[in-house]
Order: sequence, then C-alpha cells, then structure tokens
Amino acid sequence: MTPLDAKLLTREILLGFWKVHILHHAAERPIIGQWVLTELRHHGYDISPGTLYPMLKRLEGNGWLRSESAVGEGKRRRRYYHLTKRGAGVLDVLRETVVELHHEIVEEAPSHAPPKSVRLSPMPPPETESDGPPPRRPAPRHRARR
Repeated sequence: MTPLDAKLLTREILLGFWKVHILHHAAERPIIGQWVLTELRHHGYDISPGTLYPMLKRLEGNGWLRSESAVGEGKRRRRYYHLTKRGAGVLDVLRETVVELHHEIVEEAPSHAPPKSVRLSPMPPPETESDGPPPRRPAPRHRARR
C-alpha cells in the first residue's frame, strides 16, 4: 500500500466529493446534518461536524441548498436542507462530469496500471540528504499498579 497525506487529500480533493454526495442526497429528500455525517462515515469518510456544518452553510450560501428549521422546542432545532433549482442544475453538470471522469480514469485506464490499494495516513515532510534517519521515540512509561 502507498501512504498518502490524508489531510492534503481531504483538503484538495475529497471536500468536493462530499459536496457532490450531499447534493445528490438532497435531491432525493430533505437531509439533516447528523444523517449526512452518518452517511459519509458509512462510505469511509471520517468527517467532523466542524467540517460538515460550514460546508452545508456554503452550499446554502451558493444557492444550491435551502434550509428550514423544524418546529419544536429547545435551543437546537433540527435543520432540514433541500436542494434548490439552482442546486439541481449544478448536480446535473456534476453528474455529467463524474460520468466523463469515470470513463476516462477507470474504463480507459491502461491495463498495465491496475488500481492500487492506498492507505491514508499522515506523512512526514520529505527528508533531505542532511536529515538522516528520524529520531527515536522514547519508550512509553507505564505507571506501576498499586
């Protein structure tokens, strides 16, 4: 497996995929943030509420989603997000783009380059010749039981 820098991949690529995923599900039915978190985690994306809710706000600010608060008591009311007509137009373009991209990178992939299994992990900065080996970490200290 090839290790990848998970934060860099998330920041540069996966955030866009998550937005497509959100728009897709909002086209099916109104969605709530907690459900989106569960859905994305089901697909293997480890996304926090601190990432999701600002993303939903941006999608709403772009006019692609609209939200409404559920009627009820309490400080925190459930917010339902609905796909707008503008969002549906964006989703149509995204679907065409995804189909084209899938065709190019999956269906037309050279047979000599099968997909590789990758592992997302934090990567240290590249070493330079003067860096030498990484420093050794001290052994963990355990407290003696009483």
